[in-house]
Amino acid sequence: MSFYENAKKMLAKSAEIIKLEQGIYEQLKKCTKTLIVSVPIKMDDGSIKVFDGYRVQHNTARGPGKGGLRFHPNVTLDEVRALAMLMTWKCAVVNLPLGGAKGGITCNPNELSVNEIERLTRRYTSAIIDLIGPEKDIPAPDINTSKREMGWIMDTYSMNVGATTLGVVTGKPVEMGGSLGRETATGTGLYFILEEIAKKLDIDLKNATIAIQGFGNVGSSFALRLYEEKVGKVIAVSDLKGGIYNPDGINCKELFEYAKRNKGVSNFKGTKNITNEELLTLDCDFLVPAAIEGQITEKIAPNVKAKVIIEGANGPTVSAADDILNKKGIVIVPDILANAGGVIVSYFEWVQDLHSFFWDLERVQSELKRLLKKSFNDVWEISKKYNTNLRMAAYILGVSRVADAMKMRGLFP
Repeated sequence: MSFYENAKKMLAKSAEIIKLEQGIYEQLKKCTKTLIVSVPIKMDDGSIKVFDGYRVQHNTARGPGKGGLRFHPNVTLDEVRALAMLMTWKCAVVNLPLGGAKGGITCNPNELSVNEIERLTRRYTSAIIDLIGPEKDIPAPDINTSKREMGWIMDTYSMNVGATTLGVVTGKPVEMGGSLGRETATGTGLYFILEEIAKKLDIDLKNATIAIQGFGNVGSSFALRLYEEKVGKVIAVSDLKGGIYNPDGINCKELFEYAKRNKGVSNFKGTKNITNEELLTLDCDFLVPAAIEGQITEKIAPNVKAKVIIEGANGPTVSAADDILNKKGIVIVPDILANAGGVIVSYFEWVQDLHSFFWDLERVQSELKRLLKKSFNDVWEISKKYNTNLRMAAYILGVSRVADAMKMRGLFP
């Protein structure tokens, strides 16, 4: 089952539980707008290369589209559609006045120079310019994009419309209207979710064991927060090249500096090198898949020993694996709740840009914690009400909120 088919399957399940009217369901199965663009750029050697680009808006009933832009060789239209749909539910679960969107370019940024990436980003922005804007669709960083690319998008958009437009993207440099705390927001949010689920399950966080798959922006910022708070024992970490393991715990601050210098976590002092699959099946209290989708498969699921999975990535658990894990009694905090810290602080940045009034870091993190704590407890209560797992509860909440907005708006004409 493809990622997109899996996303639609979850919609169908939640629609059946809440008895969603057929007309609304038929609309939610499809994406409102899908743009496929050809992105030609001049390479450094003078040749012309053409890349495929996508921007998809799934639903904007609750507000402008919101969603990241990823640069990756495996980007496909189906993947972008699925991610746009997940963004719709994610924004609704945490009760933001935003809809779901996503973008991507099929490329390998590791094979491109900085100048080529800049030309690619700016050309793509020009190609999708009619679809985006502060009141239409607001991109943000995702896999292999960062504040650098968001700055280029803002500048390109502003030059085209003839006015500096801060609110067209989020995740920008602070000097260009970005928000304090945005870069680490998803990892910080994971930490707040960890606190909440530990309370509900009566797990002693101070001595809890944690394995983190993925040491990019999300995984590393989560690990550093654990280090700062002196919470838990991180026993394993992995990245694209492999993983490391130390049952006595890993110093995540030292690992962060090591990974920056060595372009990976492998061979870190005092650890044993392990595979990604070995990390996913370690005996631990919390497993945090924070890499990319489709990592916990039906082959791996029977061997997962974690008590709790907190999904830092989008769609890291395939549908068949989800069923296996639920039968094993493993608690899963789903992606559309667990990793919503990024979109929440993106929303804060957008609000700050629109009003040209910027918050300090304390306010950003305080508001982030408040929103995530409330959203987690909303989902927890729905799981009790419907006697279902947290993933289905989150979908019930997200789909219900979007459906309610659609009903109130009616159908034009």
